[in-house]
Parts: sequence; C-alpha cells; structure tokens
Amino acid sequence: MKNLIFALIIIFSVSITVSGQNRAKEYLEKGNAKLADLDYAGAIEDYNKAIAIDPENEMVYNNRGTAKYALSDKNGAIEDYNKAIALNNKFARAYGNRGNAKQALSDYEGAIEDYNKAITLNLYDSEAFNDRGAAKFALSDYKGAIDDYDRAVMINPNFAKAYYNRGKAKQAISDYKGAVDDYSRSIAVAPGDPEAYNDRGTAKHSLSDNFGAIEDYNKVISLKPNSATAYYNRGVAKKDLTDFNGAIEDYTRAITINPNYDKAYCNRGNAKQALSDIKGAIEDYDKAIAVNPNDAEVYNDRGVAKNKISDNKGAVEDYNKAIEIDNNFATAYGNRGNAKQALSDYKGAIEDYNKAIGIKPDFVETYYNRGVAENKLGDNNGACSDWSKAGKLGLIQAYDMIKKYCR
Repeated sequence: MKNLIFALIIIFSVSITVSGQNRAKEYLEKGNAKLADLDYAGAIEDYNKAIAIDPENEMVYNNRGTAKYALSDKNGAIEDYNKAIALNNKFARAYGNRGNAKQALSDYEGAIEDYNKAITLNLYDSEAFNDRGAAKFALSDYKGAIDDYDRAVMINPNFAKAYYNRGKAKQAISDYKGAVDDYSRSIAVAPGDPEAYNDRGTAKHSLSDNFGAIEDYNKVISLKPNSATAYYNRGVAKKDLTDFNGAIEDYTRAITINPNYDKAYCNRGNAKQALSDIKGAIEDYDKAIAVNPNDAEVYNDRGVAKNKISDNKGAVEDYNKAIEIDNNFATAYGNRGNAKQALSDYKGAIEDYNKAIGIKPDFVETYYNRGVAENKLGDNNGACSDWSKAGKLGLIQAYDMIKKYCR
C-alpha cells in the first residue's frame, strides 16, 4: 500500500512538472509571436510568465533581452543576456546579442570581446563578423572592420548590410571606387535601401562624378521623399556643377524639411554669394549661426561676404570669431589678413599671413598677399621673396608683380 501511494506521488509530481514545462513553452511561443509582431512590451510579459514557471530556460532570457533592447533598455537587455550565458556558456547568439547591446552603449571593446566569443563558438556566424566589423569601425580600425566584413560576405554572399558597411569603411580610408562597388553590391541585393544610394552618391561625389551622384540622390528622394540629407547632398553636387540656382532650390527643400539644418543655410548662403546676392547670403549665414553658433566655417564665409560689400571691420570680427573657435583655421587667418590690408593695417595683415603660412606652408595666395602688404611697407626684398614663392607654387600673376617691382 505504501509503495502504491509513493508511486502515485511520483507520477503526480512528474505530471505537474511536465504540465509546468508545457505552460512555460506556451508563454515562450506567445512571447516570440509578439516579438515578431513588434509588440515588445507584450512579449516581455509573456517571457516573464515563462520564467516564473521555468527559470532555467536560457532561450527565454535571450529573447526577453532582445525585446528589452528593442525598447532601448540596453542595460536590462545585458542583464538578460548575462543570465542566458550563465545558464549556457556555449550560447553563441546570446554573446552576439550582448555584444550588440554593449555596442549600443558605446562599449566597443566589450562588444568585440563578446563577438569574439560568438565567433569562436560558431565560425560561420556572418552576423557576428558584421557586428564585430561595426565595432571596429567605431574605433576607427577600418582595416580590421573591412577584414570582418570580408568574412561576413564570404559566409553569406547575399548579406546586403555587410556590403554596405564595407563600403562605409572603404569610404573612410578614401577608397571611393571600392566604396562605390560595395554600395552597388548592397543595392543589387536590397534595391530598396535609400541609405545605400545616398552613400554611393557621396562616394561618387568624392570621385567628382557629380552627375552620377545626382542620379543616386534622385533615387533616395524617390524612395524617401522627406530626406533632407538627400536634398542637401544633391545641392552640393549641383553647386560643384556651378548650377547655383538648382543648388539653392535643393538647400531650400532641405531647410523646409529640417528648419534647423545649419549646413544647408550655410551652403545656400555660399550659392547666393556665388550669384552676387550678398545680402541674401549674409541672411543665410545669420540663420546658420543662430542654429549652430560654434561653426567656424560659417563665420569665415560671412566674413568673406562682408568683405565683398566693403564691411571690412565686420569681416574682421567674423574672422576673429572663426579663429576663436578654431585657432588652426589657416583660411580664416588669410582672410583676416586681407581685411586688415583693406583697412591699411599692413603690419596686422602680415602677422595674420604669417600665421596662415605657419599652419599651411603651401598657401599660395597668402604668399602673394603678404608680398603686397610688405611692398606697401617698403619691404621690397620681402615682397619679392614672397612673390617668387607664390610663382613657384603655381600663381602666375605673381611674376607680373616681380616684373613690376623686383630687379
């Protein structure tokens, strides 16, 4: 009788355990379905219920971590991935996922350690190679990133994101042709990705293929009509083709989409300046500075515009501000020298030209302009020496000054 009761207890206990495991599995599956439907909060609720019944299932922790990651709870995700790994230290995907969460928190070294572990456990994990490449890219290890992207596309020849990322890394080392090739491969696999067209456009622009760049920006706009960046980039390409009116139209569209696009205001100002609309240019520079008062380039450009309307004192003030922000801004020193020279402050001009040349020793126009200021002060030897340097650097008009003033 005792043996029968004991046997019934065992059978009943096993029945309860099996029943609990089945319910935990049901909650896991429900959570997975909600995760797939992007209902992350609902997924977490189901994973919590699964864990309450069966706290030893590493997959539930991993998936709950993924849901938390999607809700921007990166630290909570890491805690869940830690738990999954503690339950199964051979769980490659959990290492990869934890690496992603660390990378999102800018812990790139920690992310790489996790990707290394994931790859050790699964040498054919293309995602882990791609993600490790992204972490190396963030650390400016572009060669190491390219090596990882190479491995990713070797494992998965249809991995559009890895081709795209490799293109970004090649672009970072000025291999623009290689970047264009990789963006094209990414587009061949995923032709609906506007980012790939945009970045291929920027690579083409770097190769002076402005017409090809414009075609790519057109494609971005067709896929993503509210892309301020695409309009801005297309404006830059049009500007390089001296289509200043077309550039202004594109910068204006970019600003309409993003009224705080300081670079678009600045470049629209430059285009207006090229069309001799100095008043309109200054208005745009003012707007750019209102959005971003720490951009040295805008102060320099506004200074140039003020020079053109003979507001040399105002120009000097702008160049002062540009140099205050960036004291290695050779162009601003050179331009301030020009403004001072226009104000007959030849000694002050020479001081600025000296600083510009100290930063940029091949600054040809500055040698010429310093020669002019030296000539005004009666230093013909200094002037002739500077004009000679300017001529040797390719400024032909310097030889006219030599013929006129030098023996």
